[in-house]
Amino acid sequence: MPYRDNPFEGLGRQFDDMLNEMEGRFRSLMLGSGAFLPAGGLGPGGVGDRLMPAVRGEFRLDVREDQDDVLVVADLPGVERENIAVRLLSPDDLEIACERRSERQEGTETGKFFRQERTFGYMTRIVPLPHPVTAEGARSSFTNGVLEIRLKKTAVERGTRIPIE
Repeated sequence: MPYRDNPFEGLGRQFDDMLNEMEGRFRSLMLGSGAFLPAGGLGPGGVGDRLMPAVRGEFRLDVREDQDDVLVVADLPGVERENIAVRLLSPDDLEIACERRSERQEGTETGKFFRQERTFGYMTRIVPLPHPVTAEGARSSFTNGVLEIRLKKTAVERGTRIPIE
């Protein structure tokens, strides 16, 4: 049987090289403009981490926790309430899916775009949560394009020993 080359071999390396090139160009652009580049740079928690959702055409969000709850706040401008779905996939993962529909009207001349940066279509994010949660007692609201989801923490914490009977 003849050996066939894997067409995807090296693709991950090429993607990493491309991301490194983009980060390098972004860094030189930010530093060259005199802009402040916060500590952490383009690594986890840095500027790149905060900008990547926008680069990928995703929505941005914040996740925080307090004593009893985990709060997820997502910016969904231009999305209608009926086009949002929120599901708890597991105690550690939340899925937010939405669709932003184009404002183009059929039958009218819309002209030629000079710049088009706004994204339309279906977007989804799976959000890793900092603590296991339960759907019981969950609350959510959607006001002025901002989705807030409050989830109750479960009593079982990570690292808790489970007795064997």
